[in-house]
Amino acid sequence: VQLQAFGGGLVQAGGSLRLSCAASGRNFDTYAIGWFRQAPGKEREFVAAISASRYSGDSVKDRFTISRDNAKSTVSLQMNSLKPEDTAVYCCAASSSGFAKVDQGSYEYWGQGTLVTVSS
Repeated sequence: VQLQAFGGGLVQAGGSLRLSCAASGRNFDTYAIGWFRQAPGKEREFVAAISASRYSGDSVKDRFTISRDNAKSTVSLQMNSLKPEDTAVYCCAASSSGFAKVDQGSYEYWGQGTLVTVSS
């Protein structure tokens, strides 16, 4: 499966953005999809993931919502109440296990990231 993330941009603190992850390949609905982000000088961290269940990282819980449209082979990340500390490159990844996990090592396929910049 190939993945491409898009939808990033510049937004003021308190604003919203919607990221999308478009996938190509078969059996998209069997994959778990995760969003990860990496801020400058920091390690990549888990943001959210979805399979039959949804999980969100503590830092984005109640602000970010992950959803998927299997008919369109896309996963979206709705980001509300954005903060400057949300600034990072966001990328999506797919796990053939079908289970949404926090562990980056569980994901075999990675797309290129999209930059989100939140100004104060």
